[in-house]
Amino acid sequence: MLTRRFAPPAALLATIALAACAADPVAPIANDRPSLITYGTLTTEHPEVVLILMEEGGKPAYRCSGTLIAPTKVLTAGHCTGTPGEFSGMRIFTEANVQSGDNSYPFAGKNSVEAKSWKTHPAYTSAAFFLNDVGVITLAAPVTLKATEYGQLPGLNALDALKPGQRSPFTAVGYGLQRINPVKVIAARVRMLATPHLLQINTGFTGTRSLLLSNNASTGGTCFGDSGGPNFIGHSNVIGGVTSFAINGNCAGTGGVFRLDRKDVLDFVALQLR
Repeated sequence: MLTRRFAPPAALLATIALAACAADPVAPIANDRPSLITYGTLTTEHPEVVLILMEEGGKPAYRCSGTLIAPTKVLTAGHCTGTPGEFSGMRIFTEANVQSGDNSYPFAGKNSVEAKSWKTHPAYTSAAFFLNDVGVITLAAPVTLKATEYGQLPGLNALDALKPGQRSPFTAVGYGLQRINPVKVIAARVRMLATPHLLQINTGFTGTRSLLLSNNASTGGTCFGDSGGPNFIGHSNVIGGVTSFAINGNCAGTGGVFRLDRKDVLDFVALQLR
């Protein structure tokens, strides 16, 4: 298991552990990049949320989640698109359950769409990925949904008006692990939904570019493989942020989300949509 530890701005004494842990039973094994929907609900809604498979050296290596924001554009986390040359290939899977039926996961096949290119925020670095954790994948072929089903971007600084508490709910969607503890890991590749609420925003720990959401048995939360997946504001299709990091290694702590409502982030995404 690969574990990264870092300290976010103004919180140098706090440690966040991010892990990419082997979860797929196929060979070669595809790993989950951080950061699952735990205690969630299996959903056939949100067809815009897709599973992303990244390759290294032409071989399946990691998986993330992402959101179709246009027929050929997938919004995800920067650590899922990586630095130039980090990944040799990518593809998405659009079925709600890529583990069942006649499909080719994790390889290219009739239920997947290959990526033509991918871009990460220009200020992104692996060492401090949480500061600019956004990327956009361009697909080689379109995925056609209803116009109202594609994910939408938030307005400039829209999340600043939110207050911590249950009155600021989010809808987290992704293909990550369903449970992880010292005894058992449940890692079916299915699309799950959880409804965490806002815990921290614009604090010394989160800074102005991240926020923290509840991860518990009551609200559900995110874990490995959900990285890059959307955290919709309330029950809308407006993506407040992408799943970015976890507070600890077993997905039982709060979940970190990279905000999309900052100007440089919106400008970066808009540039990829041209």
